[in-house]
Amino acid sequence: MTVTMLSEADHDRVSAAVSAAEARSAGEIVTIVTDRSDGYWDVALAWAAVIAATALLALSLAPAFYLGLIDRMTGAWANEWTHGEIFAVALGVATLKFLGMLVIQLWQPLKFWLIPSPVKSRRVLARAITCFKVGAERRTHGRTGILIYLSMREHRAEIVADAAITSKVAPEVWGEAMAAMLPEIKAGRIADGMIAAIGRVGAVLAEHFPRAEDDTNELPDRLIEV
Repeated sequence: MTVTMLSEADHDRVSAAVSAAEARSAGEIVTIVTDRSDGYWDVALAWAAVIAATALLALSLAPAFYLGLIDRMTGAWANEWTHGEIFAVALGVATLKFLGMLVIQLWQPLKFWLIPSPVKSRRVLARAITCFKVGAERRTHGRTGILIYLSMREHRAEIVADAAITSKVAPEVWGEAMAAMLPEIKAGRIADGMIAAIGRVGAVLAEHFPRAEDDTNELPDRLIEV
């Protein structure tokens, strides 16, 4: 179930900003806000495997200490451990550590803190491109669609543009839109951040793709939450 991050009034404000920006250009702006761009369960499993392997390494480096600790905890007297029992202990320790690490990563702040920054960036960009292909790419007559994509958990934003725009506007130009958006997002003003980015994107589009008299609105102006 999708959790709404913005109020109806915020949605209306963003939609109005898109309409105003598009009134000056032939560009078609799509806006998407999402809670996260991926579940990152592969990363969570990797961390669990690392913790389990670390526990096994510790057991192999100091077996007498850990087996003696088990003896003291169970009240055994100088137990003679068989190879099978040692392997069983190793399996049990690795399993408990693996499952325990998975469980604690159910706490989302820790889970996302453990995800390497480059992984977040790649996943957010990949999701933004996927959303763009589905919702904007080649869906306008002049191939002037552009996506402003915001992923909250990863603290990442992307701007993806169609072919006609990328042929005239270098990717680094969108840095000004990012710079206008991110301070507002960090302050918790998501709608204000999106509106700021829309304004800067609209100015660039108006410069390179001025609106023609017969121009029609080809893509929805509404903000999409996924």
